[in-house]
Amino acid sequence: MQTDETIAVLGAGGTMGLPMARNLARGGMRVRAWNRTQEKADPLAADGVEVVGTAEEAVRGATIVLTMLRDADAVLEAVDGTALGQADLWLQMSTIGLDGTARCEQLAEEQGVVLVDAPVLGTKQPAENGALLVLASGPDSAHERAQAVFDLVGARTLWAGEAGAGSRLKLACNSWLLAVVAGAAETLTLAEGLGLDGAMVLDAFAGGPLDMPYLQTKGKAMLERDFPPAFALALAAKDAGLVVDAARQGDIEMPVLQAVRARLDAGAQTHGEKDMAATFLTTAGPAPPRPDR
Repeated sequence: MQTDETIAVLGAGGTMGLPMARNLARGGMRVRAWNRTQEKADPLAADGVEVVGTAEEAVRGATIVLTMLRDADAVLEAVDGTALGQADLWLQMSTIGLDGTARCEQLAEEQGVVLVDAPVLGTKQPAENGALLVLASGPDSAHERAQAVFDLVGARTLWAGEAGAGSRLKLACNSWLLAVVAGAAETLTLAEGLGLDGAMVLDAFAGGPLDMPYLQTKGKAMLERDFPPAFALALAAKDAGLVVDAARQGDIEMPVLQAVRARLDAGAQTHGEKDMAATFLTTAGPAPPRPDR
């Protein structure tokens, strides 16, 4: 696909931002990339991406700006003061919660830019494969241009309504995802504590109505105590905080997610850069000897 658009990707050296920028370039878009640590984005040059040293350079002459950064403060620090160059469309794809999204909406209005709020579901491998689920929200007039970008980074786009709805949907989905990982960690800890091979639990669920690929993937990582970061535990803890904060604003009781947040926070103190499945280590001890099956 060839396009007249030039897209500035801010946060192009991260686990998600780098493969997204690469897929955009490979899909035929002109991409200008910035990352706080430039060395992390430098590999994109091999795909024809122009890697620059500042956010201001990235947005200069761009028609679309895409932000994929750690949190709301990082997003606003990167964008505020740049006047978003010549861009008239801002695709905000980071997970930044309700307050962060409201701050972005205010900035977009001040700078006369159309904001599409579009966080994603997926981790490192789906990002590399262009198979993310995009939870998009924004005005109908922006759908066509935004969709041309989303089609290069995602397998599916779900349009949720006006800007802000995408972030609300992401929080609801994250509440389930985080509970699954925390529940798997305690379930497998219990199995090992009862003298079982934890793999038997995964075997019991395999192929049945209670099974899911995510459980099998994260459960295997827990049992092997091997946590290459597909999505860092520190980021999962941050996301759990956003869910709890949103529930509090809505006067919604979520005692389970409050406990999950506390557990993820505790694990992130020691294992924050490991995969979120490393929350297992907060409860579990060393791997036990494998019992006879």
